[in-house]
Amino acid sequence: MERKKLKKALLLGAGALAGFQTVKYLTRGAINRTHDKILKILMEDKYDENMWELVSAVTRIGLQNVLETNLRATEGKAIARPMGSPKKFPSLDDLVFSFAQMYNMPTPLEEKIDTSVVIGKKAKKPFTVSLPIIIAPMAYGEALSKEAKIALAKGSALAGTATNTGEGPFLPEERAAAKYLIYQYNRGDWGKTPEIIRQCDAVEIQLGQGAIGGVGHVIAAKDIDKQLRKDFGFPKGKPAVAHSRQNEVKRPGDLVKLVRRLKNLGGGIPVGVKLAAGKHLEADLRIVCEAGVDFIALEGAEAATKASAPILQDDFGVPIVFAVSRAANWLKENGYQDRVTLIASGKMRTPGDVLKACALGADAVYMGAVALFALSHTQVLQPLPYEPPTQVVWYQGKYAKKFSIKKGVKYLSQFLFSCKEEIEMGIMALGKTRLAEVGREDLMALNELIGQGCQIPMVYDPFTAKN
Repeated sequence: MERKKLKKALLLGAGALAGFQTVKYLTRGAINRTHDKILKILMEDKYDENMWELVSAVTRIGLQNVLETNLRATEGKAIARPMGSPKKFPSLDDLVFSFAQMYNMPTPLEEKIDTSVVIGKKAKKPFTVSLPIIIAPMAYGEALSKEAKIALAKGSALAGTATNTGEGPFLPEERAAAKYLIYQYNRGDWGKTPEIIRQCDAVEIQLGQGAIGGVGHVIAAKDIDKQLRKDFGFPKGKPAVAHSRQNEVKRPGDLVKLVRRLKNLGGGIPVGVKLAAGKHLEADLRIVCEAGVDFIALEGAEAATKASAPILQDDFGVPIVFAVSRAANWLKENGYQDRVTLIASGKMRTPGDVLKACALGADAVYMGAVALFALSHTQVLQPLPYEPPTQVVWYQGKYAKKFSIKKGVKYLSQFLFSCKEEIEMGIMALGKTRLAEVGREDLMALNELIGQGCQIPMVYDPFTAKN
């Protein structure tokens, strides 16, 4: 009986193997014939009838441009691209640091490294973050879910740093979760009450953004659900309008009144502004500094937002590497360096980017998109591969309800701790012990545009020691 079963199993196995080999042979043959037929068509069709014409055209025009051309043709209105420009601007990648070895001795391994930053250096109520990374303004409702905002606040608190509300409705849960909360004084007509101002650790007056400038936007009433309408404090049928200007700043001279009012309301908390860097950067800096601001959040052309027109992302603004350099120079030359905190924003991705921005003169940076990647970590596997990963953090994302605050807090805080440790290593490699000691003298440029624009020596320039 056992021999019969064994014989039957062997026969079945042999049959299956033979069947597999047959299918494999037939499949290989079919694939080979199809392959040859396609290549023959490509090799022989005239170019204007050849499908390769599409490859040639897309290569010339660019896949991004072809896609957005079709979106414009479909929608018939300005398209809204999320997450910033794909354009490659001159960047911090073109800067490198020098190692301390003999001329400058390395920092002893046992030395404690200070990466702390004071926000609002001369404000009555400044606060100190433990590392030069602050969570960028990302709006609840207009962009992120409540769960994502709470996780950002908790994760930043664990790491000893601050988070920014963004221009959306104020979330009491975010306030409760954050160690330091920067309230963005939006260009709309929601929030901004004395009660809200008094609960926050700083106020940032939204004047512009790197990915949208001073262009306003509207959330149609039909797109505001019941919960969000309640959070905005809006009656049914009212749209959310973010104007191109602050209502209280009709002319440059009006800014000083708003800054003073907010400082009084907040009892001396730091009051700053958010600016997009442009051609008139130095003139803008003079106006806001003379108005008495305590900090400036400066966004370069690489900055992102939930959605804005590609033309504003790709064709406007100053790249952050030049924006920080110009702003830091102006603040130093005009006596504001020790009074005004400079926060750089726009495509801050790595600890190296952060340290380079600080070497150019920034005190700290805003980190947005990369913080979202860290926050969502493996949770992006839920929407993938059928939906974009952001669907797990957007307010109206299809997978937003599956987002775990606990996991988000864990991975964001671990990411920030990791960045802090790398920044400390970078400071040690320069032979220094404090973030504030890092400067342009520690940098070299890889291309002449960056070198000339930021007054940084080229990597090929010989060094002459000063006696």
